[in-house]
This record gives sequence, structure tokens and C-alpha cells, in this order.
Amino acid sequence: MTGIIERIEGHTAILTMSNPPANTWTDESLQALKTKVLELNDNKDIYALVITGEGDKFFSAGADLKLFADGDKAVAASMAKCFGEAFEALSEFRGVSIAAINGYAMGGGLEVALACDIRIAEAQAVMALPEASVGLLPCAGGTQNLTALVGEGWAKRMILCGERLKAEKAETLGLVEEVVETGQSLDAAIALAEKVAKQSPSSVAVCKQLIQAGRIMPRSKALPLEREMFVDLFDTEDQTEGVNAFLDKRSAKWKNA
Repeated sequence: MTGIIERIEGHTAILTMSNPPANTWTDESLQALKTKVLELNDNKDIYALVITGEGDKFFSAGADLKLFADGDKAVAASMAKCFGEAFEALSEFRGVSIAAINGYAMGGGLEVALACDIRIAEAQAVMALPEASVGLLPCAGGTQNLTALVGEGWAKRMILCGERLKAEKAETLGLVEEVVETGQSLDAAIALAEKVAKQSPSSVAVCKQLIQAGRIMPRSKALPLEREMFVDLFDTEDQTEGVNAFLDKRSAKWKNA
């Protein structure tokens, strides 16, 4: 059992974290997530990825703390590496990734959502990075990705003070982009993913690169790169198809090429 269930709907891959009762991460499930994301990158028919949790209580509670009970640094290093590689692969997915947060998202369970492009949370969802309360820290991108989304002040409140956020508050802070009723996050995420299929996958891939590059790249470099990538799109079949489909008043047929 890898802890990840995959199904495909149209141009969307739906990944479900499955490790009852709290969908905690294991080295096996983290490696499975990385492998699946890399496979999806190579599948030109996939434009979007949705990740959610099995059941109706937990999105994911993160790592199982029993792994760290004996203070083994080798185990800690191995798990940190697995978390980093899996979530960085998710962040670098060439399409659009959407987290359907259907319950508690704690620690590494929130960090996987932070690695996604967009987050949709159910009204009852609760989000936190409580690692410091057990002598640890968010090592799977949490300190960086949370700060990028909500700013330094609220990142410090959540990480340093252990504050938990309900979905409504998370939306006001920009931690999630949408709050839906209980049981509706997956449907909402799939509906949003279907909108992605109307966009050129070639354009989406480079637009995402530019948006994320803005976190670390000065504008003096990002703006010329934006123009350069615009011109590079003219080497793709999707550019010709997209413009001509618009002029012909028909739906574009993307080739992701």
C-alpha cells in the first residue's frame, strides 16, 4: 500500500491520501507522491492535479510522530529528505495543482497543500503548523511557503505561537483561495481543474514558472524573462492553435506541444 490512490478524470489527475485514520505521511507514500507527480509531468494529456484526503475528518495530519520518538537523527534526515523531494516535485508540477482540504490539515498535511498552486477548504477545516509544540519545525517548505502566502506576521503566529486557523480566517488571510460547504471541496477543485483544460497547457507551464520565480527573482530580471518566454511560446503548436481557434470562433484543441 503506497498511501496514494490515483484516478484520472478527463485532463485531471486526482490523488487521494489514504492512510487511516489521519492520512499521515510515510516514507513510502512520500516517494509514491513524488513518483506520481513525475509521471504526470510526462503525461501530455494531464493539465491539472487535485490532491485530497480520504474520509471526512482529515485532509492529512502530517508525519506520524512515533517515527521521531526515539530521537534518531538518521530517521529524521531520511524523512526530511522524503518530505522535501515529494513536496518540491509537487510545487514544480508543470500543470496546475489544487488542494481540496476536506478536514484537518496539520503539519506536513498543511505543507502538502502549501506546495500546491491553489487551495480550496471546506468550512469545517482547521489548518496549523504545530511542529514547534513537539520540539520540531516545518521542514517540508512550511516556513517559506506559508510566509509567501500570508506574510511574516501570520506565519510567525502560526509557527511560533501555534495558532490554528479555521477555514474562514484562512481565506481572509490568503492561505486558501475558496471556502466551500462540508463535503464539497473535491467537486469544487475538479470544477476548477476543468477550467484549466481550456487554457493552453504550454502557456500555463511557463506562466506558473514566472509567477513562482517572482518569489526569489528581482523584477529587473523577471520582466525581461517574461518577454523572452512570450516569444518562446511561438515555437509551440499550442500558440498557433490558440490564436487561430479564437479567430475561427471555435474551441482550441491543445496538444501540449
